[in-house]
Amino acid sequence: MIENTSANPPDTREPIERKPTEIAIVRPDAATLAGDRLSHFVGISANTTGAKEISMNLAIIPPGGTAEPHFHPEHETVIYLLKGRVEVCYGQGLQHCQVCEAGDFIFTPPGVPHQPRNLSATEPVYVLAARNDPDEQEKVVPYDPTLKS
Repeated sequence: MIENTSANPPDTREPIERKPTEIAIVRPDAATLAGDRLSHFVGISANTTGAKEISMNLAIIPPGGTAEPHFHPEHETVIYLLKGRVEVCYGQGLQHCQVCEAGDFIFTPPGVPHQPRNLSATEPVYVLAARNDPDEQEKVVPYDPTLKS
């Protein structure tokens, strides 16, 4: 559901043009499947609010869930871990790993291969993700950690 300050809410299936003096409130009510096979809730994006250079959404990693190894060639990503614990492997061959917990901020520069994994077999992980790309579906490039670059 989207609430707008204008009297006629826009059709959210098409990018919206928004005047700089208007605000938009997005109240997600359904999960969508993202490119990395994790559930994302619709949040702030070009499609939902007319954002030009930023997006933000809630991502849920199911118990024991792991994203496919990937990287984002052009955008930076910032994650705030709301609930749970993840192991994030990153870099060439995914050889570096860090355990992150609720309250941690995670920054991923463009082009850095990474793969998050929920460390709990029973509890989902909730993260708030923001990136300097307004598209609802982020630009994900699959990464094979066994290939030499």
